[in-house]
Amino acid sequence: MTLGREKVCFLNTPTPLEQLETVSRELGIRFYMKRDDLTNYGTGGNKLRKLEYFVKDAQDRGATMLLTVGGAQTNHGRLTAAVAARYGFRSAIVAVDPYPGEISANLLLDGIMGCQVYLVREDGRTPDSQLLQDAVARVTKEWEEKGERVYFIPMGGSDELGALGYYDCALELDAQIREQGITNPHIIVTVGSMGTYMGLATAIANEHLDMKLTGIGIMPYRDIAGHALDYYERVKKTYGLEAVLKAEDFHINTDFDYGAYNNPVEDVRKAIYYMGRKEGIILDPCYTGKTFNAVKKLAERGELPKEDSYIMIHTGGIPGIYTKHHRSEMEVELMNYMHII
Repeated sequence: MTLGREKVCFLNTPTPLEQLETVSRELGIRFYMKRDDLTNYGTGGNKLRKLEYFVKDAQDRGATMLLTVGGAQTNHGRLTAAVAARYGFRSAIVAVDPYPGEISANLLLDGIMGCQVYLVREDGRTPDSQLLQDAVARVTKEWEEKGERVYFIPMGGSDELGALGYYDCALELDAQIREQGITNPHIIVTVGSMGTYMGLATAIANEHLDMKLTGIGIMPYRDIAGHALDYYERVKKTYGLEAVLKAEDFHINTDFDYGAYNNPVEDVRKAIYYMGRKEGIILDPCYTGKTFNAVKKLAERGELPKEDSYIMIHTGGIPGIYTKHHRSEMEVELMNYMHII
């Protein structure tokens, strides 16, 4: 139980915390990776920590179906489908996205796990947020008329309840850091819908954990620090927390988002290849690839203090490599590794 809320414990935690020796040596920093990509359902990923709480809440409310939202290739949707299958729920995803022309990557996995995917067509007039809201209402009504009790999970599982998943992870990390004798720990994590970052930030502040936290933004935000503060205030109010934070307390680097969400970026692909060839660890082009690209470039510029130990959380997302717009770029770049004899 965390902050008075119960969860269904289905993860193989603690996930490994590993020093990456080759990357550390070549970048001139102490670099570690927290392997949340190795969690145990639906090919793994960070959203499973949040879903432990959502599944418990859905069970308590007598739900029979889990419904969430995101892009067509949502990792959170895939993992929602996985835990739904594991715990006997139906599942559905609603996305304001065109049909990508093929059922690949997460869409393929969604279907394997029996998830209903609804792709909402844009009309050029209605804001995406309104289209999404209307579609969720329509899909919910359709399934409830069939006798299902629908439980809605927000995008990325990023709300007050979802934040508890990485509150737990911060405590888990603290124990591993102490056990391994890691000095001056500095956590690096992707910031998308912000629930993972917020869970960590909330725990660090309220549990007085001896670690720094830096987020790496992977999509444009109008006011990312202000958004973080608003999110924290909601979490603080929900659980009666004491720590007072200001917008400037949220350290989120927005220099490496490359102007869009989930866009193909050559620098990011190079960072993915580098990690694969140096450590045998696969990153994804939307989240962890952008995050490690930022770490690598900052280290190469000498902008990361040498006294810190950098711990990047691998949040999963591996199926993203197989989406058409990323895969096609990689196929061209990697063709020289293919030999027919």
